[in-house]
Amino acid sequence: MNDQKKIYLFEEAPVAKAVMAMSIPTILSSLVMVIYNMADTYFVGLLNNSVQNAAVTLASPVLLAFNAVNNLFGVGSSSMMSRALGRKDYDTVKKSSAFGFYCSVFSGLLFSLCFTLFRSPLLTVLGAGEDTVSATAQYLKWTVTFGAVPSILNVVLAYMVRSEGASLHASIGTMSGCLLNIILDPIFILPQGLGMGAAGAGFATFLSNCTACLYFFVLLFVKRKNTYVSLNPAMFRPGKAIVAGICGVGIPASIQNLLNVTGMTVLNNFTSSFGPEAVAAMGISQKLNMIPMYIALGLSQGLMPLISYNYASGNVPRMKKTLLFAVRTSISFMVTMSVLYFLGSGFFIRLFMKNPAIVAYGSRFLRGLCLALPFLCMDFLAVGVFQACGMGKKALVFALLRKIILEIPALYLWNFLWPLYGLAYAQFTAEFVLAVAAVLVLVRMFRKLEKDEA
Repeated sequence: MNDQKKIYLFEEAPVAKAVMAMSIPTILSSLVMVIYNMADTYFVGLLNNSVQNAAVTLASPVLLAFNAVNNLFGVGSSSMMSRALGRKDYDTVKKSSAFGFYCSVFSGLLFSLCFTLFRSPLLTVLGAGEDTVSATAQYLKWTVTFGAVPSILNVVLAYMVRSEGASLHASIGTMSGCLLNIILDPIFILPQGLGMGAAGAGFATFLSNCTACLYFFVLLFVKRKNTYVSLNPAMFRPGKAIVAGICGVGIPASIQNLLNVTGMTVLNNFTSSFGPEAVAAMGISQKLNMIPMYIALGLSQGLMPLISYNYASGNVPRMKKTLLFAVRTSISFMVTMSVLYFLGSGFFIRLFMKNPAIVAYGSRFLRGLCLALPFLCMDFLAVGVFQACGMGKKALVFALLRKIILEIPALYLWNFLWPLYGLAYAQFTAEFVLAVAAVLVLVRMFRKLEKDEA
């Protein structure tokens, strides 16, 4: 990396300054992404049609499945790239980025093909009934059949650009698409515009993702002499070390998101048996809960290049200071958000829909969901450290614990003990246990690293 400012940021800048420089653009990008995700719900909610709103909620697991590819080739490649930068192995950086890019393109095309061929059974699995199947299918046509490739690519490219320390450019690329989506949503969704409903939300998402991809292509072309991110087909030479390094981190991260899809599908199927109002209310509650969740995620993603670089270069004290600063900052914010949501749940739900049944459901859902936030951020930070250090097995164990061992069984148990309303407390149950496990594993990990360094 020829840019001395970037080297200073990774190696010498005060920890608080380095964390803020890498994380604030990522957090802002995450916030804009939350607003962008909520824009679909908000503008579709203005139609005051629970079927249209339920369609966006039911489609969420498919869009969340994109994150499996994003994490496989985005998290995997960026972790490999940052660790290679720490070792000054620039050839590996180029090969890793080319591998991640072309595999992402292929995966997006495969997503589109599979959805198109198996659309009907998939809609049934998602929980779409006779009243919601048509609207859900129209939304997914634009976001998956046409939109899978740009949706995946813009996230993967952001990870790669961020791995070099260019967090601001990564965030601008992501935000450009999100902001365009917010502008286009009312034009395509509302009757005052094109009146496409949920399908219009999907079309706006497709166009915005294409715009974000265009930004990254232009950026990498302009910076082609000052970046190690390579889209050159000639660099697509996936040797054993490249594939093992990327997949060792990426596959566990991918499995984690596939399990998230499974958990959301189980939740939606439980909720859909209580009618479209319950589904719409759960969707709104989840979108609101995504605001602090994405901030915690943005912080953990912003830390990853710093952790990766200093882990590879052997600077354990700087790693530890970076993580401790992030833990204090994240937990303080999450506790504040939990209190705010718990006390004002009804107010926040009414911002999206004024349907009395949906407000009644949603306010109770949000109170349950927000309890998990302080514990969830600790889990995110721990998994971010594991991914940054190439410890894919630890990240995979946490993913299996979260969904298979804890959250999905908790959904069944809570729904049995407290039908419908208990579903919102399953995540809290899982994240509480995981937060305790995260602290124990991280303490043990840093003790070992310090011992090895000594």
